[in-house]
Amino acid sequence: MRRSRKVKILATLGPASSSVEMIQKLFEAGADVFRINMSHTDHPLMRELVARIRAVETKVGRPIGILADLQGPKLRVGIFANSKEELTPGQTFTLDDNPEPGNAMRVHLPHPEILASVKPGDRLLIDDGRLALVAEKADGKTIVCRVVSGTTISNKKGVSLPDTDLPVGALTDKDRSDLDAVLATGVDWVALSFIQRPEDLAEVRKIARGRAALMSKIEKPQAVARLSEIIELSDALMVARGDLGVEMPLEAVPGIQKQITRLARRAGKPVVVATQMLESMISAPVPTRAEVSDVSIAVFEGADAIMLSAESAAGQYPIESVAMMNKIAEKVEQDPLYPGIINAQRSEPEATGADAISAAARQIGETLKLSAIVTYTSSGTTGLRAARERPQLPIISLSPVLATARRLSLVWGQHCVVTPDANDLDDMVDRACRIAFDEGFGKPGDRIIITAGVPLGTPGATNMLRIAYIGSDGMTGM
Repeated sequence: MRRSRKVKILATLGPASSSVEMIQKLFEAGADVFRINMSHTDHPLMRELVARIRAVETKVGRPIGILADLQGPKLRVGIFANSKEELTPGQTFTLDDNPEPGNAMRVHLPHPEILASVKPGDRLLIDDGRLALVAEKADGKTIVCRVVSGTTISNKKGVSLPDTDLPVGALTDKDRSDLDAVLATGVDWVALSFIQRPEDLAEVRKIARGRAALMSKIEKPQAVARLSEIIELSDALMVARGDLGVEMPLEAVPGIQKQITRLARRAGKPVVVATQMLESMISAPVPTRAEVSDVSIAVFEGADAIMLSAESAAGQYPIESVAMMNKIAEKVEQDPLYPGIINAQRSEPEATGADAISAAARQIGETLKLSAIVTYTSSGTTGLRAARERPQLPIISLSPVLATARRLSLVWGQHCVVTPDANDLDDMVDRACRIAFDEGFGKPGDRIIITAGVPLGTPGATNMLRIAYIGSDGMTGM
């Protein structure tokens, strides 16, 4: 099955979409990668979901990517004697290390690292910002706050600290346990939540040892401040707009989205735009006009993938949500303004052979109006380089490694096919032409451009370009 769009769709699995039948329907509607949210999934269910996705992959005959999203350090207040309390703006409210149930004046904060790190003047946002506090005094054991806005606080509500640099890593004990479990099942991508600094990636990288690619979720001001360093150490980025919009002013989020997208594109790293893209479709069969516009902006911007969260996981219309996102993306990419906007954001290739070859392949392919760019890639790097160029023609990535094809299913414009390495140059051309024909990207007499590394099968050695005609039988090239 070939997609009629370049941008990829990521669909989150959940109660509304966890059966084999439903996963297949979501794939057929347009989902390219499936996300398993470890905040709501235990290990047996995660293993079952991975097995179901792999069963669908076998059935449809296309590589499907799996993203496991780790919960990260979710900070929460303790419990209240009455389960919830009403506060008044202007009043004093204290967070402390006393484990007794809270009241209208105080509550336990079971996080010594917060108590030790907060300074007077720092903001504390409770329950996704519905209650805003500002610290007036802090002594390492208690934080005396003033209520700025909001009135209600209840058991175990989340705490966000946009002004405080916390001395905690990105991995909790739960995350370490989840990480070991997802790596053992062979997921393709692992997403890291609430990272603050480049060092947060080091521990995960050490544990993963290349078994999965790492996606950094940008959702804290501290991560935005060190964005270039984080991009350098990540395999992919996610613009996690939900928590980003809590920790930073809402009006700043669109600009940050553009900033992340452009920097990631420049670095040749895949970037995913996520959260509330078609939020109203959780309970309605059609989205709002503003949501359609939001999705289209991400596509015009050249994001690699756009993501559905609750829409596909727990909504009433999961298939319709994926189909709608697919429809919007296809329409945007057919828009006459789309190529100009995409081309305007293209950065200069880096001074490497692989980059120069990828840039030349795009230019030659567009000038000669070829049918497709075919890349041979074992590690996936050549595929990423081809995608970084954002060519107008399709990219077919041929790889002998199934894990590489699955990872590339997240990347813009990639149509991945698993095939053994070519034996020699003639076999390389024949194989590329045959696959382009079989997959519906060309017909006899059409021309394709092939990039590969010589000697064949050498990872990271892309150094050759070849233009070939698809033979009259569709099986050979010349």
